[in-house]
Amino acid sequence: MRRLFSTFAGGWPGIGLLLMRLVAGIAFIDHEINRLPGEPQIELIRHVLAIGLGILLLAGFWTPVAGALAVVLEVWHAFSQPGDPWVHILLGTLGAALALVGPGKWSVDARLFGWKRINIPNRKS
Repeated sequence: MRRLFSTFAGGWPGIGLLLMRLVAGIAFIDHEINRLPGEPQIELIRHVLAIGLGILLLAGFWTPVAGALAVVLEVWHAFSQPGDPWVHILLGTLGAALALVGPGKWSVDARLFGWKRINIPNRKS
């Protein structure tokens, strides 16, 4: 993961990425939970996958993978389902942005794969 991002953005950019992850994750989860009842079995698998991607984006865990899968899933939704594709385009764009920019400082990825600071005490005799 460290190869993908040289640093995990902190400060105001990190807060912006946190907000973007929260909005994208909640939107994925909400959009898919509202479509769950009454779907065929094969569609249920797709909905559970999308809810899982929303949870990963929400936590900031495996963000590049989750974002890329979100793009693929939302492009497929936009072209395969009738109706308004703009929600799918928006969610796919958020997934792509998070996959390319990274999760930010306040994420599970930053905790697991970020740079660690080691303080070595100064020994004076």
